[in-house]
Amino acid sequence: MNYDCRLAVTLPRPAGLLALLLAVGAPACGETEDASATAPTSGDTSSSTGEDTLGTSGQLPTTTDGPVTETGGSEGATDSATDGTTTGDATTSTTGTTSPVTSTDGTTSTTSTTSTSTTSDTTGDETTGTTGEPSDSDCLLEGFANPDTALKLDYDQFGPIIGSHCKGTNHQDITDIERVVFLGDSVTVGTPPQLGDDYYRSKLADVLVDRFGLTPPNALWKQANPIDGVALVKESGDFVSCSKWGARTDDFLPPGNQVDDCFPPDMFDKRTLVITTMGGNDIAAIAKDGANGMPLDEVKANAAEAADLLRQTAHWFVDDPAKFPNGVFLVFANVYEFTDGTADLMACPAAGLGGFDKPWQNPAELIDVMVGFNEQFMSVAVETGTDMIFMLENFCGHGFKAGDPSAPCYRGPGQQNWFDLTCIHPTAQGHTVIADLFTAVIDE
Repeated sequence: MNYDCRLAVTLPRPAGLLALLLAVGAPACGETEDASATAPTSGDTSSSTGEDTLGTSGQLPTTTDGPVTETGGSEGATDSATDGTTTGDATTSTTGTTSPVTSTDGTTSTTSTTSTSTTSDTTGDETTGTTGEPSDSDCLLEGFANPDTALKLDYDQFGPIIGSHCKGTNHQDITDIERVVFLGDSVTVGTPPQLGDDYYRSKLADVLVDRFGLTPPNALWKQANPIDGVALVKESGDFVSCSKWGARTDDFLPPGNQVDDCFPPDMFDKRTLVITTMGGNDIAAIAKDGANGMPLDEVKANAAEAADLLRQTAHWFVDDPAKFPNGVFLVFANVYEFTDGTADLMACPAAGLGGFDKPWQNPAELIDVMVGFNEQFMSVAVETGTDMIFMLENFCGHGFKAGDPSAPCYRGPGQQNWFDLTCIHPTAQGHTVIADLFTAVIDE
C-alpha cells in the first residue's frame, strides 16, 4: 500500500499493517514456499507460506502505561510438551538434531534442527506428532484463552534457540556495545499522537545507556519530523536513526539508503548494535495487491522477495568479519497485525483510509502468505546467527478484535488495544511492550 507520510494529510505508510492470522479452519502453517532460501548454518530452511489479516472490533485503542508483555512474557518461561495428535492416516514425527550457529561476535553456539518422517495407516488421513524434546516455541501459546486454535507458526522447522523469557531468540551474546543504530519504518521512527518519549526507540535508548555506559541521545533525537518522516535529529550521543515512515525492506540496501546513511566506513570499528522493525509496509502492499486481483503465485513471489531483502541485509552485516572487526549485532522484529488472527481487513474503523477497502476472496490464502513471510524472518535469524523478537505473538490479542472470544488470539475479557487510531501503529503501551521485547533479547 502506498501511503503518503505527510502528517495531517494522510496516514503514514504502514509499518506493520498485516500479520499472521491463523483463523479456525485455516491451512496449516508448514506448507513450503517455492521461493524459500536455504539456511547454511542450520540446514535447509524451506519456507512455509502463510498469511496475515486484520480483525474487527470497532473498539478504539487505549493507551496504558506500564511494561506488559503477554505471550511468553515471564522470565524463565516453562516449555510445554508437544504431543502427537491424530487427524487421519499419515503420521508425521519430528526428531531433533543440533548444528552450530556462529554469532556476530565470532562465538559459536548450538542450535537444534528438526527432521520429519511420515508413516501411513489404513485410512489415509494424516497425523502429526512430535518426538524427542518439547518445542521451546510452545511458550508462545501461553496467555491465549484457546491454545489449540491460537496463532502458531512453525518456527521449529528452522531450529531456533528461544530465549528463556520467550520474547525472542537467543543467538547472540550482546556485550560491550559502543554504537546503536536504528533502521526501519514508522514503528521505529514513532508517530503521532504518541509523544517522542513514548516511542520504543526512545525508551530502549534509555535502557541501553544504562546497560552499556553509552552517551545518551538528546531530546530532539527522540522526536519525529512530521515533514520527512524521520527522527528530528539523525545522530546524537552514541545513537543513530535512519528509519523512515513508509520504509520497506528494499530501503535497507541500495537502491534504498538506510544502511549507507548509517554505516559510513569510518564507523565500522565501533562495536555496534542494530535494531529494526521492517516488513509491515511490504505486506500491506502485498495484501492490497491480492485484494485487487493479483494472482496468488505473484503475491507469494512478492512476499518471498521482501523476506529475502531482509536476509540480504542481515548477511551484509555478518558475512564479512573485516567489515566490523570489533563486532556487530542485529536484532529485528517479526511483523504484527491488528486483527487478532481473524483475517478481517475491515477490523479497524480507519482501515479503508489506508486502502483496505476490499476483503480477500479467500482469507485463508492471505493467512498462508503472511505465515510464510513471518516464518522466513525466523529463518533469517537462524541462518545469520542474529535475533528476532516476537512482536506478532505479543500483540496478537491486543488488536481490534481483542474482545471477540471466537478470535484465534483471544486472551480473555478486558484486554487493551495496543494499536492507535491509524490502525497500524502502536499506542504508548504498545511501544513499551516493543521496548521490553528488545530489552529482554539484548540482556540475555
